[in-house]
Amino acid sequence: MKKGIHIILCLLLFAQVSFGQEKALSEKMAITAMDSLYKDSRFTNKEKGPQWTYDMGVVLEGMVEVWRNTGDKTYFEYIQGWMDQFVDDNGHIRNYRPEEYNIDHIKNGRSLLFLYKVTGKQKYLKASENVYKQLLTHPRTKEGGFWHKKIYPYQMWLDGLYMAQPFYTEYAELMGIDSIYDDVVNQFTYMENHARDEKTGLLYHGWDESRNERWANPETGLSKHFWARGMGWYAMALVDVLDYFPMEHPGREKLVQILHRTLTAVAKYQDPKTSVWYDIVDLGTREGNYVEASASSMFVYAMAKAVRKGYVPKKDFQKHIDKGYAGLVKQFITSGGPDRVNINHVVTVSGLGGSKNYRDGSFEYYMSEPVKPNDPKGVGPFILAASEVEFDKTTRDRPVNITLDNYYNDEYKKAPDGQMKPYHYLWDGQDNNGFFLLGRIFEQYGGKLHTLREAPTKEKLANSGVYIIVDPDTEKETASPNYMNETDANEIADWVRAGGVLFLLANDAGNCELAQFNTLSRKFGITFNEDNRNMVKGNNYGMGAINIPPNTGIFQKTKKIYIKEISTIEAINPARPVVRDQDDVIIATAKFGKGIVFAIGDPWLYNEYVDGRKLPAEYQNFDAANELVEWLIKKAK
Repeated sequence: MKKGIHIILCLLLFAQVSFGQEKALSEKMAITAMDSLYKDSRFTNKEKGPQWTYDMGVVLEGMVEVWRNTGDKTYFEYIQGWMDQFVDDNGHIRNYRPEEYNIDHIKNGRSLLFLYKVTGKQKYLKASENVYKQLLTHPRTKEGGFWHKKIYPYQMWLDGLYMAQPFYTEYAELMGIDSIYDDVVNQFTYMENHARDEKTGLLYHGWDESRNERWANPETGLSKHFWARGMGWYAMALVDVLDYFPMEHPGREKLVQILHRTLTAVAKYQDPKTSVWYDIVDLGTREGNYVEASASSMFVYAMAKAVRKGYVPKKDFQKHIDKGYAGLVKQFITSGGPDRVNINHVVTVSGLGGSKNYRDGSFEYYMSEPVKPNDPKGVGPFILAASEVEFDKTTRDRPVNITLDNYYNDEYKKAPDGQMKPYHYLWDGQDNNGFFLLGRIFEQYGGKLHTLREAPTKEKLANSGVYIIVDPDTEKETASPNYMNETDANEIADWVRAGGVLFLLANDAGNCELAQFNTLSRKFGITFNEDNRNMVKGNNYGMGAINIPPNTGIFQKTKKIYIKEISTIEAINPARPVVRDQDDVIIATAKFGKGIVFAIGDPWLYNEYVDGRKLPAEYQNFDAANELVEWLIKKAK
């Protein structure tokens, strides 16, 4: 009877997500974490302050994804609030002791980089530099692998790859330290070379180069078992590192191959009965072994992200993802009240060696570690797994290429590495001025992001479904702007006529070159007026309010948006007004041949006005971005 009730609960949870009646499971888990978890002394000691521990960092990784998927500032503020307990204005990190040389302490550096990229606050960059400095002197094995801890000399554990390598790679990308990339490839290679079992393809939990530890095989230096969460850390590290690893680097393909081998081995040991994974991966039939929630979440996350990013074939892994996620919900997730869920059967810790209660790596040792609900090492990975599975909203079989102009909009600023780099309304910009969140929304609906840094032609746009031009430069912004001209405009118009979807985002007069830009837009009956509307004073948001009428054919849920400092539009045939305010046209579309044009007089959907951190909740820019992207994708031929 209890089993039947649990199955019904799981089906109800899925139904709630599918029909939009309640929050998604990732958000429910995040709310549980924010409201009721982590009351132990590591996080609540008022005198000493919270410990600088990776446990919370894993939860914060999940919070980042929930914030990006919802545009709800609550999640961002939670992340920032946690890090601000540690980081002062000079970048000093409270309760972080680099001299301990604990690889786990590197993990939270990713939260620092995230906060720096979004807010631009130097204290987070300075703090991340302090974390990086630990790696510069961190002890290594003779061939160059990072020790897991100073107190565990000459040892590499699978866990350590997740704790250090994603931060190490992201810091290298931000600061332009190319030499790090070779080192990152080597770290994964060393671990696989020493720990991978040729028969199963699985990786042993730890390797001792010195062979001195009692848990280590005296010949190979390896521990005795394949611990699931250790392999989960390793798999997550690989998919996260690839986010910031250069496409052109020869080691990238090596990392992809390691990832493919690792996930292939893991998939073979997915339990056919429960669809999840056992704590000791290959001993599912051994008495005492149990299915474990954190590792199972990690495997689902790594597989789902690897498929979405194209690192591994969908045909080989999608069935494991689908079954694995269903198994996660069925085996481990229970209701925790309104908008809350619990994750059960999370092993609190498993390690090797130590001075007290020596951990000998035996099967009996792993089975002796306590299992409890809502341990952060299970909560964080489940949020990540659920977010990844929930991410895809597309109904298309093939991706639509979304091309963003970086030719007419071609601004530069000095990056943290001292180099002048493109910025402003670009996919990789996570600060207020970037299109990072808009890009994610395009990806959710089946878009594949590209950037065009040269003049467009029909040939260069041939494979693009949507082409976006935003805020063409004036001489105030760029010394030698690339102005729209008749030749370029004709090339773009021919592409639209053949079925392309053109997305035009201008700006107010004085901040956008409009005279030449209208060479293009007038071909579709659209003229951006050289005016300045919605000139908002301070935080008087009502001055930027635009009500969305019913029956636009684009916006269904969106009733009110915020848009400031805009140019209005004159629309004549074939263009038609979609949104008016008083006597002004704010948004227009135009059918042109087989294609269509969408035009608005502001960049509008950049991070500052969709991420939820600034606007009052009544403004639905995030919802509008989702609805507009879905419409654009559907119109793309």
